[in-house]
Amino acid sequence: MKSRIEDYALIGDEQTAALVSRSGSIDWLCLPRFDSGACFAALLGDKHNGHWRLAPQGADVCARRAYRPDSLVLDTEWDTPEGSVRVTDLMPQRDRAPDVVRIVEGLSGTVTMRGALRLRFDYGSIVPWMRRTDGHRVAVAGPDAVWLRSEPPVRTWGEDFCTHSEFTVHEGEKVAFVLTWHPSHEPRPRLVDPYNALRTSLSDWQAWAARCRYDGPHRDAVVRSLITLKALTYRPTGGIVAAPTTSLPEQLGGVRNWDYRYAWLRDSTLTLNALLGAGYLDEAEAWRNWLLRAVAGDPADLQIMYGLSGERRLREVELPWLSGYAGSSPVRIGNDAVTQLQLDVYGEVIDSLSLGLAAGLPAKPHMWQVQRALMDFLRTAWKQPDEGLWEVRGGRRHFVYSKVMAWVAADRAVRALEGNPKLGGDLDGWRAMRDEVHREVCTRGYDPERNTFTQFYGSKELDASLLLIPRVGFLPPEDPRVVGTVDAVRAELGHQGFVRRYSTAGPNVDGLPGDEGTFLVCSFWLAEALHLTGRVREARELFERIVALANDVGLLAEEYDPVDGRQLGNFPQAFSHLGLVNTALCLYGGKGASPAFPPAVGPPEAGVRGVGGEAG
Repeated sequence: MKSRIEDYALIGDEQTAALVSRSGSIDWLCLPRFDSGACFAALLGDKHNGHWRLAPQGADVCARRAYRPDSLVLDTEWDTPEGSVRVTDLMPQRDRAPDVVRIVEGLSGTVTMRGALRLRFDYGSIVPWMRRTDGHRVAVAGPDAVWLRSEPPVRTWGEDFCTHSEFTVHEGEKVAFVLTWHPSHEPRPRLVDPYNALRTSLSDWQAWAARCRYDGPHRDAVVRSLITLKALTYRPTGGIVAAPTTSLPEQLGGVRNWDYRYAWLRDSTLTLNALLGAGYLDEAEAWRNWLLRAVAGDPADLQIMYGLSGERRLREVELPWLSGYAGSSPVRIGNDAVTQLQLDVYGEVIDSLSLGLAAGLPAKPHMWQVQRALMDFLRTAWKQPDEGLWEVRGGRRHFVYSKVMAWVAADRAVRALEGNPKLGGDLDGWRAMRDEVHREVCTRGYDPERNTFTQFYGSKELDASLLLIPRVGFLPPEDPRVVGTVDAVRAELGHQGFVRRYSTAGPNVDGLPGDEGTFLVCSFWLAEALHLTGRVREARELFERIVALANDVGLLAEEYDPVDGRQLGNFPQAFSHLGLVNTALCLYGGKGASPAFPPAVGPPEAGVRGVGGEAG
């Protein structure tokens, strides 16, 4: 039976990551980077598309599993009639080559272990040539080479294009496996000591986790989310992928399957807020610097996402040989949304740079020039329709959230120039733009009859991104229009206590068939909005319910289906874990936490109005 999405745990080395099932199978791993071809792709097909299972003979799912405290080292344990055994999985931070380390330890009795290693390069499509050399199994195909060794050596044999192993472990005995990738034209990298790798990984992760400044309720969940975000960071550049997977479906059997192995500008403010609020200034600076490199160039060419090193070409293609998770096809790599116009990203970039500077990150010589260039473009571009935050494929519209974020861009630029006139810039022009955007949104994006902002101009539909209006300071939380919007979103987009990002039952805004689950980050946004509008108890109750959706090792996917009780979408999802951290900071604060919400700043006429009164 196919493992549920939430049945997986994550291991990684801050350059790529693997998913390990409760049955002890690594079903997803891209080497050498997050966005490289997968050598284990059973997640999106079946075992013949590549996996590595290590478990007791005849056993199914494990009895229990957990991460070692404050680390990304995973322990999986089985109880059998003959005894108990533990498999410890990790990916040590690499020197040059990526390694997967799996250590088998007998806990009691004598247990017979079976291993099955099916390497399939290029997303499960290429069977490599296997050979033995110097006590290793070596797999080679095109540019890829993988070496497998065990300490002590165990019996292995080839059958059905798979490398099998069988051995026994007694109480106290250990057998370690190391799988190492390198370019096939280069010599084998130096051997890694698996036990030293375990000690070092534990020490490094625990020292990093100890730096967390958050000391409020659910600290364990916050730390686990921060560790997950660290694991999704591409260490050489500081970029953070949205998820380590592609094409995990938003609806089982549906077509809403996207590649999330890239870095999105939309995540930038939330990422910086989480890292700064929890005390991780070095990581926040690395992300800010990645952001500056990625957006360099003509502001008209700003993309919504980039590759791990800032690559721009992320062409979307389908992989027909993979059946998709639970039959959800097509499987896609690359993402055509990269070509979309999403005006909100200009606001998110400028807001991120402002937030970093306010938190004490050192300024870069060209940082203000970048912001001025973005503002020069946005002064006229904000009036265009766009594809919006959710990357809809149903045509451009005047999305309200995009306009709100254009206001954010102008607001932050005005604040910066008012605070330091020597920076230079069109202060009067930016103020005028800020006021114009505010008036237009409050007139064309607000429905006075229902007392709510809408998804786009002229629409009756709602959008969960409207919950961010008080968070970004567009209107104060006590404004009746804000309270009305929060209530409307909860009533119309709520689904069994959680929140959809928008309705898929009304006009075909996203241009796609089918439905999707509730969006976890949107549910976190509702908790924040409830808190900001004075409903603290309701906010905390909702936060508790969302945190309880995390799997047994604390991980969250993109979405949740409350009817079937299953996680959906790519996994684990940075957006969801960012939501958890930021909502905890909002609801409970924490020693040294940075302020999460800027004060509302709008034109004088944008004050509090009565319900149903004139907007703007």
